[in-house]
Amino acid sequence: MRYRKRAIDLNKYDELISYIQELESVAVAFSGGVDSTFLAYAAKQALGDKATAITVDSPYIPRWEIEEAKELAQQMGIRHVVLKATIHPSIKENPSNRCYLCKKVIFSNILEEAKNQGAIVVMDGTNFDDTKDYRPGLVALKELSISSPLMACEWTKDMIRAKSKEVGLTTHDKPAYACLLTRIPYDTILSNDELERIEKSEVFMMSLGFRAVRVRSHGDLARIEVDRDARKRLFDEVVLDKISEEIKSFGYKYVAFEASGYSMGSLNRQIGESNE
Repeated sequence: MRYRKRAIDLNKYDELISYIQELESVAVAFSGGVDSTFLAYAAKQALGDKATAITVDSPYIPRWEIEEAKELAQQMGIRHVVLKATIHPSIKENPSNRCYLCKKVIFSNILEEAKNQGAIVVMDGTNFDDTKDYRPGLVALKELSISSPLMACEWTKDMIRAKSKEVGLTTHDKPAYACLLTRIPYDTILSNDELERIEKSEVFMMSLGFRAVRVRSHGDLARIEVDRDARKRLFDEVVLDKISEEIKSFGYKYVAFEASGYSMGSLNRQIGESNE
């Protein structure tokens, strides 16, 4: 808590670098998001060739995110490994504890690959703000002894974005994203086709300039959420017709918009918590 109102100074970043250096050799669970990119950058600075970034390529991670992660790793000069994964049987029906189960499987795979790469410790990008939210996946990380330097050194999201901008990381203003499983109601059987049409729908919305967007999938209905500040851009007849036509071409029969705009973890209302 002592850093929350302090400006980010050299000593604060040095503290993070020292923390990572003490781990000797690391593998970073690398999604290409704001947090994991900043952590990978710091790990590379701290340990050089003793730092590896590991990205998991699964059906519920958008293709554009995988490609972006590859580009970012190349730009940072960090060794990068991409692990292929499938939808694990434990989450096939999208249970309410999906995030815990998924993290347990995914990070177990990352731990195994980390050993192959000679890494002693696996790190993830959990930050200090994440302790305030409902994050069942954090339980799995704790059980697997995953290190979270950004949380340990009390780096908040705003601080990470500010320092990322300062050091020239293009992710400094990247919107928050979550895996595609968060677009599907709990207790719904998952399929690659369903995930693919969600991804296509979101990519299309992004092509229209909606950077932070979620397409929640309810069977034949696509429920679109955009940033609250971007809602007014939707209400143009030409834009609405274009969205309706394109989204339906991906297999939906109906297209609707969330009146209140994007809300983190909106599908978690059925369990009364938020994990996205």
